Amino acid sequence: MDLIPFNPFKNIEQWFEDDDWALPVISPSSLKEPAMDIYQTDKELIAELNLPDFNPEKIDISVKNQVLIVKGENEKKEEEKKKNYWRKEIRRGSFEKIIRLPIEVDEDKIEADYDKGILKIVMPKKNPSSTSEEKKIKVKTKENA
Repeated sequence: MDLIPFNPFKNIEQWFEDDDWALPVISPSSLKEPAMDIYQTDKELIAELNLPDFNPEKIDISVKNQVLIVKGENEKKEEEKKKNYWRKEIRRGSFEKIIRLPIEVDEDKIEADYDKGILKIVMPKKNPSSTSEEKKIKVKTKENA
């Protein structure tokens, strides 16, 4: 019986080509963006953003061509030298979140509400009746034409 030497690098090229092992790519800019949930009801598309300690007057929301843009600014505080931080994770400054919406919304009827650090944007669907009802199409033949 022949001994086969162990080679840990034998299939390394195949390992790097395999997409199953890859971790999701997280850009540094995405870490600065607030978390967002988007869901829909029968008549509305709803976006909720986690924005604690933001002044609602300094949040700008716009929708154009099925793209939602949310911009905000948080008060920048001067870092106190006396505090002698061990860890500093609370982010201050501005953000911009841009999301392509999965469906058309009525841009003139969008409403936003800020309560307890959650910004809720309610966007009515453009044609709610066409999305909920099924349209029947009759097949024409020479006999019934």
